[in-house]
Amino acid sequence: MTSLFDPLPFQRGAPLKNRFMLAPLTNLQSHPDGVLSDDEFKWLVKRAEGGFGLTMTCAASVQFEGIGFPGQLGVYHDRHLPGLTRLAEAINAQGSHSVVQLHHSGMRSMENVIGRKPQCPSDDAETGAIAMTLDEIKHTVDCFVSAAARAEKAGFQGAELHGAHGYLLAQFFSPQYNRREDAYGGSPENRARILFEIIDGVRAATGPNFTLGVRLSPERFGQKLDEVVAIAQRIMDDAKLDYIDMSLWDAFKQPQDEAFQTKSLAAWFTELKRGKVKLGAAGKIFTGAQAAQILEMGFDFAIVGRGAILHHDFPKRVAADAAFASVRTPVTADYLRNEGLGEAFVNYMRTWKGFVEEAAA
Repeated sequence: MTSLFDPLPFQRGAPLKNRFMLAPLTNLQSHPDGVLSDDEFKWLVKRAEGGFGLTMTCAASVQFEGIGFPGQLGVYHDRHLPGLTRLAEAINAQGSHSVVQLHHSGMRSMENVIGRKPQCPSDDAETGAIAMTLDEIKHTVDCFVSAAARAEKAGFQGAELHGAHGYLLAQFFSPQYNRREDAYGGSPENRARILFEIIDGVRAATGPNFTLGVRLSPERFGQKLDEVVAIAQRIMDDAKLDYIDMSLWDAFKQPQDEAFQTKSLAAWFTELKRGKVKLGAAGKIFTGAQAAQILEMGFDFAIVGRGAILHHDFPKRVAADAAFASVRTPVTADYLRNEGLGEAFVNYMRTWKGFVEEAAA
């Protein structure tokens, strides 16, 4: 049986030292211009110090027009390079594989920040977003590619494409939000075209040891499970990516769609022929036993989110005690500060129901 502390080889680059990946976690800590802050540096480096085999940034914007959060890390301009370089060096120094997650919010971009209507595959009345032209799609593909090259220049060992949670790439996948009638709409293959163009572009623009992954989420936001399964299988067949990060919300649950409840949500992906592409899962991994169960279910690595917010050294704690379980929430704001969260991140966590203990009146 594979252990959480066995190395994980990728097709490219050095193996991960263990099977723990830090989930890409929104934290709102960067400067308004996307430049890395000391708080965000501290948060991420503390996780690398805590033993994660792969330490990934939050969703980092590849394009000014795609900014979706206040305090979002940027990778769309050379002014971001000094901070990114400092961060990559510090993560790498801990023997953790450093990764930038590349992101565009699409229809969920902040109009008050970007100064124009958000862009997405098709006009969207609810958000006021407008359909991208073919030239705008090509430009966005180029922005993803340039951001990956910039991440490599900064010293990061890899990048992950954010194709999940209803952001731009997932909006293209979704027949609910993508009603185009050109090469980027209609069939599932056309709706996924933008992803595979980005993959080819990044591969051409980066070196042979630069790892590349993608985050997918198979439910919500108008996506269809069978179509996301098909995207995952094509990625595995092509073997141009090193890994798929499946964001399942709950890695141990059944599919929402009754037509697919013949097996667990995870099994729809672990049973695919993955070839050289590694497969990981995120979703309610709070204990050492749950992390180990992820491997037993057939995944190659465990992706820890909230558990890593609560314990910067989650992997080291599991190494010391296989029965380790995360502290129960709510926790105090001071507890989170001691775990390396800055004030912006602590305040963001207050928006997560039951996560931060309310101060007495």
